[in-house]
Amino acid sequence: MSVRRILTIGHSYVVRRNRELAEAVAAAGQGAWEVSIVAPSAFPGDLGPLTLQREPGEHCNVVPLPVQGARWIHVMRYSRKLRDILSEPWDVVHCWEEPYIVAGWQVARACAPRSALVYATFQNITKRYPPPFNAIERASLRRANGWIAFGRSVERALERRRGYADRPHTVIPFGVDTTRFAPDASARLVVRRVLQWQDDSVPVVGFVGRFVEGKGLPMLVEALRALARRGVAWRALFVGGGPLEAGLRAFAQEQDGRVAVATGVAHDDVPRYLNAMDMLCAPSQTTPAWREQFGRMIVEAFACGVPVVGSDSGEIPHVVGDAGIIVGERDEAGWTRAIEHLLSNADERVSLGQRGRARAEAEFSWRVVGERHLDFFSRIVAQ
Repeated sequence: MSVRRILTIGHSYVVRRNRELAEAVAAAGQGAWEVSIVAPSAFPGDLGPLTLQREPGEHCNVVPLPVQGARWIHVMRYSRKLRDILSEPWDVVHCWEEPYIVAGWQVARACAPRSALVYATFQNITKRYPPPFNAIERASLRRANGWIAFGRSVERALERRRGYADRPHTVIPFGVDTTRFAPDASARLVVRRVLQWQDDSVPVVGFVGRFVEGKGLPMLVEALRALARRGVAWRALFVGGGPLEAGLRAFAQEQDGRVAVATGVAHDDVPRYLNAMDMLCAPSQTTPAWREQFGRMIVEAFACGVPVVGSDSGEIPHVVGDAGIIVGERDEAGWTRAIEHLLSNADERVSLGQRGRARAEAEFSWRVVGERHLDFFSRIVAQ
């Protein structure tokens, strides 16, 4: 039997952890499918410029290409070499660029007729794009053979939309490495010792992600302040970076030793910090232009056996399922009650942590995610 070939393209692949998606598909193929990746050689990330780096253990062939216009993602495009790559005999071209942006259209225009083109999308808000992006989306989807929604909220936003409605689609979430992200009592002790929080009787409320308004940090801070005024014991650990860092550090000074802010944490070190937490809060706030598209920190917390309190923004309720607590995104009193409830109920923290770990393994492990992608690709190719 001949080996089938997949080319997957996306600016997100400049980051090693995002290439785990392609690696998972290759692992699911077990030699029957060969996976190659096109990624930017460099990209202007949210927190600074990114350069593509290969790392030990990667199995997929990675082709770095220069990109232009990447500071405004809607007009980003790959170098002309992409056309040559797409002319090769690929069975599936998996495009992790939205169909309405120039790069997504660039892939559609250059994709060979014999290749099945599948888009992957995180777009979970129904939008009307101005010219030329509305025309770009229509043109891209005319060429598409199918699309993958990264969540239920994405499916609901797009399944009736022109161009999407008459194409096969499936819902597949993003994944997590359940080996690297796992309960680790020794890591918990090490991080707490560094933070000088050896007293394990005071639970730690955690946050992992970008320090921006949309992630709900101001409301989380106010909920913790309310608990402090009532004399409730807690500690808080904020891991990430962004424009709200100064405000978080001021909050840490105000709270006299029970708040820690960790920035510049490599993704490989995130499991250690998650294990130092007794709960993770994901209080994302919907805006007119954005709502939470997935919440990677949630599935990473699940995998580490850390209970989660999440808002009802976007995809979060679908990710959490019955393995955590959902609170209204604007319900500050509800957030205060939910955090206090878990602070005072160690048994429930353990129970939710176990359910979260089981959910991570069953729904979000890279093995499961890779198999679901390959099942969909096989169905598309067989049509």
